[in-house]
Amino acid sequence: MVRQSTERIVPVSAEVKQALSNDLADSELARRVAAGDELAFEVLMRKHNRMLYRVARAVLRDDAEAEDALQLAYLHAYQAIGNYRGESSLSTWLTRIVVNESLMRMRKRRRESVVIPLESMAGASDMAMIENIESSAELPDAAAMRGETRLLIERHIDALPEVFRTVFVLRALEELTVEETAASLDIPEATVRTRFFRARGLLRETLAREIDVATSEAFAFDGARCDRIVSAVLDRIHPPDTT
Repeated sequence: MVRQSTERIVPVSAEVKQALSNDLADSELARRVAAGDELAFEVLMRKHNRMLYRVARAVLRDDAEAEDALQLAYLHAYQAIGNYRGESSLSTWLTRIVVNESLMRMRKRRRESVVIPLESMAGASDMAMIENIESSAELPDAAAMRGETRLLIERHIDALPEVFRTVFVLRALEELTVEETAASLDIPEATVRTRFFRARGLLRETLAREIDVATSEAFAFDGARCDRIVSAVLDRIHPPDTT
């Protein structure tokens, strides 16, 4: 996997922190990256990492696969960013690249193995867990309860059909508008509304009130993962000198 191609971890430098705090417009970042500014490319990755990782994760339902897909998508973006003309937002342009890379990876994975639907394997155990949560007394540690609820929500988001899952992640977790989601996935706005409504309905069938407790914390994107993805992409562009 691409993620395993390097052990070097690039921490956030003072320069990058300053550039992030300056909040450069995406159009300016794209122009600088196209001109060969690698610091601007690192800023671009760190600025969009969480959202794009969540998009890849929504399609692939696997942390490691999502990291690999995101790294390859960044490489494609780096090579093609000179063609970005600003007809859509840069985040929309990047999302399309990530979705395409993730879908190609998923199709390849399906060709290589027989996939057993997650719903048929985990449905009973998930339902038992939900019943236990609903019938048990309140946990003594509120933080532990939130953590358990977050994990429960993540499992049920994973169990959504792909077309609903990706729309739900963009609308509920990343809080994109209907218009932004439609542009990112290249589907009609009416389709976004229908799929999001259906996704929420499917989740509420099993989660009821728990759905609003920890949605904002689902699929946490920590600093280590962000650093690892940035490091791997930068090393692919300029491999470290091993002499």
